[in-house]
Amino acid sequence: MEGGKHVRHVWSRWCEAWRRWRWQTPPRRQPAVGRVSFGDLRRLQPIGRNFGLEWGQCVDRYYIEAFLARHMLDISGHVLEVEDATYTHQFGGARVQHSDVLHLSPTHPGATLIADLTQAEHLPSETFDSIICTQTLQFIYDVRAALRTLHRLLKPGGVLLATSHGIGQIARWDMDHWGEYWRMTSLSAQRLFTEVFPATHVTVQAHGNVLVALAFLHGLASEELQRAELDYDDPNYEVLITIRAVKPQPTTS
Repeated sequence: MEGGKHVRHVWSRWCEAWRRWRWQTPPRRQPAVGRVSFGDLRRLQPIGRNFGLEWGQCVDRYYIEAFLARHMLDISGHVLEVEDATYTHQFGGARVQHSDVLHLSPTHPGATLIADLTQAEHLPSETFDSIICTQTLQFIYDVRAALRTLHRLLKPGGVLLATSHGIGQIARWDMDHWGEYWRMTSLSAQRLFTEVFPATHVTVQAHGNVLVALAFLHGLASEELQRAELDYDDPNYEVLITIRAVKPQPTTS
C-alpha cells in the first residue's frame, strides 16, 4: 500500500513538472518564425472585395447550397424565401405548390410580401410549410423578434432553413443600407433558436477552416479551393453557420 502511494506521489510530481515545462517552453513550429511565405497574401488590401462573385461562386454560397441540397425535401408546399425565390425553385422544384418572396422594400422586384421581420403582425400566422432565410439574420438588430416572427409564420411541422455568417468581411452595401450587426457562432445560434424552437427540433452546424476563412476574407471564389479543402471543418474557424429548425406539431391529449 505504501509503495502504491509513493508511485502515485512521484507520478503526480512528474506530471506537474511536465505541465510547467510545457507552458514555459515555446512549441516548435514549421516554418520557423520569420520564414512564413505569405506570397500573394502579404497585402493590406484584399484580393477582391465582392466575395468572389466576379470570378465564380462565393465561398459561403458553397456551404449554403450544400446545406439546402441536403434538406431539399423540406422545401415543399407553400414556401417563403427572403429577397428572391432562387433557392425555392432550385431546390424545391415541383414540390413547391406556392412561392412567396419577403422583402423590406415595397419596390423590390418580385417581392410578394413586404414586411420588417421584427414588426410583421400583418403577416398571417401558420401559413408556410418551409421558410428559406439565408444570410439575413446578421442584418437584423432585433434578431430575437425576427425569429419569433419566423416561428409564427410556419405551419405546425414546418421547417425553417437559415444561415448566417461566422468569420467574414463586412458586406459594405448592406451595412450602409440596412446595417450589419451580428456574427454568429454555432453556440450563439443554438441558444437563439432554442429560445423559440424546442432544442430537439434544432440542428446547428458550423462550416469552414483556416484556409477557407482566409480565402473568404480575401474575396476569393470557391473554385480557388479543392473540394476536400472546402469540406474539412475545423470547429475553431466557423465561416458559415447553418440552422434547421422545425416547428413542432401540437400534442394531442
